[in-house]
Amino acid sequence: MASVSMHLAHALAARVTDAFGVMGNGNAYLLDALDRTAVRYTAVRHEAGAVVAADAYYRAGGGLAVATTTYGAGFTNAITALAEAAQARIPLLFVVGDAPASGKRPWDVDQRAIAAAVGVPTITVGITDAVAVTLDAIDLALAQRRPVVLSIPYDLANVEAGNLPQLRAPAPPPVVEADPAARATLAEIARRLAGARRPVLLAGRGAWLAGASGALGRLGEIAGAVTVSSALGRGVFPDVRYDIGIAGGFGQQDAMDLIHRSDVAVVFGASLNQFTMKFGALFSSETTLAQLDIGNGATHPRVDEFVHVDARIGAELLVDELERISASPSGWRERVDFASQRARAPGNGVAPDGRLDPRSVATRIGEMLPDDRVVVSDGGHFIGWANAYWPVAEPDRMMMVGTAYQSIGLGLPSVVGAALAKPDSTVVLTTGDGGGLMALADLESAIRVAGGRGIAVVWNDAAYGAELNLYGLKGLAEAPMLIPQVDFARLAEALGAEGVAVDDLDALDRLGEWALELASSRRFLLLDCRISPDVIAPYQHEIIAISQQ
Repeated sequence: MASVSMHLAHALAARVTDAFGVMGNGNAYLLDALDRTAVRYTAVRHEAGAVVAADAYYRAGGGLAVATTTYGAGFTNAITALAEAAQARIPLLFVVGDAPASGKRPWDVDQRAIAAAVGVPTITVGITDAVAVTLDAIDLALAQRRPVVLSIPYDLANVEAGNLPQLRAPAPPPVVEADPAARATLAEIARRLAGARRPVLLAGRGAWLAGASGALGRLGEIAGAVTVSSALGRGVFPDVRYDIGIAGGFGQQDAMDLIHRSDVAVVFGASLNQFTMKFGALFSSETTLAQLDIGNGATHPRVDEFVHVDARIGAELLVDELERISASPSGWRERVDFASQRARAPGNGVAPDGRLDPRSVATRIGEMLPDDRVVVSDGGHFIGWANAYWPVAEPDRMMMVGTAYQSIGLGLPSVVGAALAKPDSTVVLTTGDGGGLMALADLESAIRVAGGRGIAVVWNDAAYGAELNLYGLKGLAEAPMLIPQVDFARLAEALGAEGVAVDDLDALDRLGEWALELASSRRFLLLDCRISPDVIAPYQHEIIAISQQ
């Protein structure tokens, strides 16, 4: 006979490869049961880190993963990370202990209500349905691209539940086909592309998840379009010759001026948030803007035509229609100087306050990072540097865990998930001193899991930079925005990593040396970059301007 936890582990082992967690009373029996399966369990040091690691594992292409914690405080500690996964539409399964079926104890809370408040559904296992409920929860998470809480009442976790049953086949992934109305709209969009003089294709992470890269490459070729991506879609277009990088505040201004001059633009699988759209200024009033997405409607009021369709299917239908009408390329992209569109300001080396110019630091690091890299980003002012200066090959090699919910402190545990999802790649964390301190418990996790494949770049400006740039400039008291200078290099050394205090650009030469060493012979490298808080990222200037209106 097998327990409820054994039934649950039996179902999980058929669908997932990895689980991340912190052990406690509420999940002890589950972790014991998982230990008897092929599921790889990786411990983290804070409950939020368990959800973050599972989130990053999916974003890095590893598939759906499990996060697990105990009930009560273990659950509530993970809520910010759970809210981020919900906002970013990341499928994961959060398996958590819960109050006994017989009733709450003094330390129990209404976990179902708390999860619902951040947009996450809860499914509770019983004695007779643990396998079926677990499989349903996984199918729901994947079908709706959302986290799902799977709750185990404490007094049922070790109750006998009968023999382990056979498992049903997984549900096929949902695909949004084009109905007749969608096909008619797509035919009209194709005709507009055929007549466009300055066509643009913009794609996001949704296009990558849909497997649309090949079709988008062909579409760009037929239409003669300039291509651009959202921050999370970078690398989705296969032909980099005609791609100008990231749309919005992370992009180079000349490139954004080019996009602004487009006459027809088609968006695939991108949310068109305020940053991608430059707060509504990315396209001119003369641009005809179409959006293709699996959502139920346009995600920005600027959209002229919305098509409810899978990005790959929509791109393929546009290709078919352009070929049917024998459309000719616009010729626009052959006239664009892409090298100048991609150029970045190299910085001045040292800022007037004597600290390093972050643009110069970013430029130098970008020159030495291994090509086979995954960049994981915490939230904060510094997000403009990695996105602008460190290109990646594909969308599953750049992730920003925290930005959807505008959180900081989720960067370090992101390294754990990304390192396991991409076991042959170098994982590069970009984090601030504020977020780095908030996530310090999982510095140990990052060092332990990534080892010699891991790099952490700490943008140490002795401040909460985003707040200083916005509210400090408004004249608010700056003392709450400042952080005493922290020696992250020595903190990393204490936990077994190699720490480098970067007070001048020459100190970054160690990164170049490290990159040439065998991963098996080197340690996790943390670069503690003492940068100036006075150099403001371009995207932050946009936010400042909007806040002053």
